[in-house]
Amino acid sequence: MAFERACAIAEVEADEALPVTIGDMEVAVARNGDEFFAIQDLCSHAAVRLSEGEVEDCQIECFLHGSRFDLRTGKPTSFPATEPVALFPIEVRGDDVYVDVTTSLNGVEPS
Repeated sequence: MAFERACAIAEVEADEALPVTIGDMEVAVARNGDEFFAIQDLCSHAAVRLSEGEVEDCQIECFLHGSRFDLRTGKPTSFPATEPVALFPIEVRGDDVYVDVTTSLNGVEPS
């Protein structure tokens, strides 16, 4: 695995998402309570940034049409999205968050 520093823990507010770029990949680092998740920052329905949506109940919502995605699986939990988004391994090390964009945890190829 090739983990790279994405951000500091303090940069990600509780129940929010932070857009970060790792290499060429746009990633939303989301915080649900004390848990962190890394998901491709692109809605599979409308190709807009998921990091601009709300994080709640371990889901992130696309602000444009209301599609929601499970932060643990990348699968859509509401319409209009029907396709999952890539989910990446994440590690918290000290005060920083690291993400590996070379590996998809759910088998979805990033677009």
